[in-house]
Amino acid sequence: MNRTTLSLIAGVTALAAVTGFAALSSPDASGADTAEAAALRPVERTTLLCPAPSLSDLADTAYTSFTPVTQGAAGGGSAQLRAAAVQSADGKGKADGKKAPAKGDKPVLTSKQPGTPATGEAAGADAPALIGTADGGFAPGWTVQQTTEVAAGNGRGLQGVNCSAPDTEFWFPGASTAADRTDYVHLTNPDDSAAVADIELYGKDGAVKSTVGEGITVPPHSSEPILLSTLTDDKQDDVTVHVTVRSGRVGAAVQALDEKLGGDWLPAAADPAASLVLPGIPKDAASVRLVAFTPGGSDADLKVRLASPSGLITPAGNETLHVKSGMTTVLDLGDVTRGEAGSLVLTATDRAVPVVAALRVVRGKGDKQETAFIPATAAVGTRATVADNSAKGTTLSLTAPTATAQVKVTASAGSEGGAAATRTYTVKAGTTQDVQIPVPSGLKGTYALTVEQVSGGPVYAARMLAAAEDGVPAFTVQTLPNDRGTVAVPRAVEDLAVLQK
Repeated sequence: MNRTTLSLIAGVTALAAVTGFAALSSPDASGADTAEAAALRPVERTTLLCPAPSLSDLADTAYTSFTPVTQGAAGGGSAQLRAAAVQSADGKGKADGKKAPAKGDKPVLTSKQPGTPATGEAAGADAPALIGTADGGFAPGWTVQQTTEVAAGNGRGLQGVNCSAPDTEFWFPGASTAADRTDYVHLTNPDDSAAVADIELYGKDGAVKSTVGEGITVPPHSSEPILLSTLTDDKQDDVTVHVTVRSGRVGAAVQALDEKLGGDWLPAAADPAASLVLPGIPKDAASVRLVAFTPGGSDADLKVRLASPSGLITPAGNETLHVKSGMTTVLDLGDVTRGEAGSLVLTATDRAVPVVAALRVVRGKGDKQETAFIPATAAVGTRATVADNSAKGTTLSLTAPTATAQVKVTASAGSEGGAAATRTYTVKAGTTQDVQIPVPSGLKGTYALTVEQVSGGPVYAARMLAAAEDGVPAFTVQTLPNDRGTVAVPRAVEDLAVLQK
């Protein structure tokens, strides 16, 4: 069951509970489609899951919660993050079944009002995974950013991730089981019953043999980090991780840590599709590596293009990519952006074969390098939001791969003060723009960015946070898919006759 279906079910259930007994209206005599009678309603409950931020004692983590103001949203409600029970590790990165003691019922973070960010923090290696719930007026478009600074050691640098909704299937192209990488899959279960998940790995020659990844149980309201290298003895630089849930649902994210190149979170890629957009490659990227995988039974041939500020261009020598069925394929693009904003656009050359993909991006030189990941993402759609922005070090990239689009960007009030600001941009077809962000006046603290499509073709967006740490260009990139703050609900009419049936 995909995210859209889950959201639809949740929305219909919530609205039915509020409305009372109702009957869905049937199409009228004119033959109008029932979908035309559907209305977009704000969701009334949202669940987000944040993985345990770090295993380093030198880690400092900031959490930022934000809900954009949504017309028609229910009144009241709340948005809170609470600690999940963490399964202690057995030394091999897999939980041993011993649950860490709960840290009480006190929320780690509580939002005060829609339109204003709320912040929290944690330090060291003991910070737990978090389970978040928002309802009422705090639910539509609720987003939480987790940003961690690791001063030294494995994975040093800036690590950021948008806390994600629970689901039943995830793809992570770009993970690794190599000796110099320490990659964990974090599974978090928000529900009252246990979830059971399988983890499959696919390398350059196909499926990687492993039985350890089958039938992993995640207890209720808990989180488990699983070290990928414990699932197989096969050391590969690039693998695709596939997480499927047999029962229940989980949140999933991969934490990729490198001994020399820093580290970051690798979020789940967009669902397999024949056309993909990977937005927001930094201007000064020293190297860009594309990792792609097709889960179907057919090979895929992709046209590779870069959406630059001046239009779509084809990287010299990398015009196309052939992705063999069931095998992870890698394409090194080098410093493909060459000092300009850019996004990668992948399209099928002939047959439409679904593919998943992600980019590994490296900035810096020599021993002063840092890594981040950009997965293929969904379009902004009606609205998308990203939190934890500051007056300096924030870059917003907008991409319109197929048609010119008009986009409105709103910078919220600051978490500690300031007034919201709005600006509208036109993004030409086939281009990427690093736009000048409308920083809130009188800003104190951090702020959120909300991107709304006004007109034109689909828009894709990404936000980069950057900070210089001892000469290392630390950074992290988050994409901005649609926030799913509304759900289409078929028109309903009151029908008390159901009480007599």
